[in-house]
Amino acid sequence: MKNLGPIILASVLSAFIAVTAYRFFDPPVKEVIIQESAPARYTNFNDEDNGASHHVRKFLSSSPTNFITAAEAVTPAVVNIKASVGSDNDWWGGGFNGSSGSGVIISSDGYIVTNNHVIEDGRTIEVTLDDRQQYEAELIGSDPSTDLALLKIEATKLPHLTLGNSDSIRVGEWVLAVGNPFNLASTVTAGIISAKGRSIDILDDAYKVESFIQTDAAVNPGNSGGALVNTNGELIGINTAIITRSGRYEGYSFAIPSNLARKVISDIRDYGTVQRAILGVGIDPVTSELAKRLGLKSVEGIYINNVTKNSGAEEAGIKRGDVILKINGVNTKSIPELQEQVARFRPGKTVEVEYFRDKKKYKTDVLLKNISGTTSLVGAGMNGNSLPETLGFELRDLTSSEKRKFDSDGAYVVSITRGSKIDRTNMDPGFVITKINDKKITSLAEAIEQLDIISKKEEKKKRKVMLEGVYEGYPDLWYYAFPI
Repeated sequence: MKNLGPIILASVLSAFIAVTAYRFFDPPVKEVIIQESAPARYTNFNDEDNGASHHVRKFLSSSPTNFITAAEAVTPAVVNIKASVGSDNDWWGGGFNGSSGSGVIISSDGYIVTNNHVIEDGRTIEVTLDDRQQYEAELIGSDPSTDLALLKIEATKLPHLTLGNSDSIRVGEWVLAVGNPFNLASTVTAGIISAKGRSIDILDDAYKVESFIQTDAAVNPGNSGGALVNTNGELIGINTAIITRSGRYEGYSFAIPSNLARKVISDIRDYGTVQRAILGVGIDPVTSELAKRLGLKSVEGIYINNVTKNSGAEEAGIKRGDVILKINGVNTKSIPELQEQVARFRPGKTVEVEYFRDKKKYKTDVLLKNISGTTSLVGAGMNGNSLPETLGFELRDLTSSEKRKFDSDGAYVVSITRGSKIDRTNMDPGFVITKINDKKITSLAEAIEQLDIISKKEEKKKRKVMLEGVYEGYPDLWYYAFPI
């Protein structure tokens, strides 16, 4: 016991010397723990279908940066699409004659959204699922002004994506692009949101709406119509275009926002055509010189250069020279942003417009109307069917190549129901309607709208229709008349 004290003292002293030497020669590494303290952002949106749907976002926009869960959830709902421009007899040596791209399943019963340019020239559309099952798809409708199309396959219990809230995404947020570039099925790439509300002037339509989400996720030929999703696996865009000199990805890609796609898809599904609402104004961007002249504190808003007579804007008191600052509380800093906000609503809806006049801000409610200046919806016919279907024919817009071929705009007759009013006129499929009762027709929407106007005339004797148009290969005009 007498020797125990010195032994303990020597042990403690040795340990102290060893620790001191270790710290001197090999100092400890400082451990840094990063804790995510940013609060979650909550966002809501109004669904055009019922006006009362709420979607709560419960995850951080910058987290997670592990994309595995999102990729695994999204990949099964993205399909490969092939649109053939001819029959199998047109193929030489088994080659494919047509266009290909991607699509996104948005419901378990087989509705698929894609780009109009993917399927616009196709006679038959083949869809291949992630599990390699193949289906022939029906084209429900398309909208060249937003480059969207809706397809349907006969299948059930399909994996599908939830449409997210594209308004909630922020520049710098991680996103994934999923599609079939170069026919490489189920390819996933990642990037960030580079900008919002971009217009790149690629759509050739009088009522085009370009308000793209710009990303740096790699998108290539074959990705068109595919999914742009957030890290929670929610669909926030439909990949549509790239800016390139080589024909391949060079840094930026562009997607249609899901909030705009939601409304267009609903219209096509429910009416067969897009219910286009307009404010009734002519617009220009606000320049720094114009902002200074008008007394604006910053370069913001959209300048009104003209107001259409009897439009919702005129009735609400908006005048030439006003500057629109917000639609329903959303800033409209550019023309694409304004167009996107208005394009989300149908005729008959009212939007709150904040505008600037004489160095003051005002608010007013504007009743949106259609291009004919009424609030009625077009295409609604008997028993919930579209009016063309009730009359006995199926119509669609002309493709770009058909417009060049016919040197005309119009509505293309796809098929005719046997025994219907149209069938009794002896019209053949392939007829292109260029006029209805002397009114020029440039699109499917205009054809449906004009037929709808005639059908609602009070005097029965005025409910007669004269269709004027052309057939491919025949130089003369053809006419067909019938009572509506």
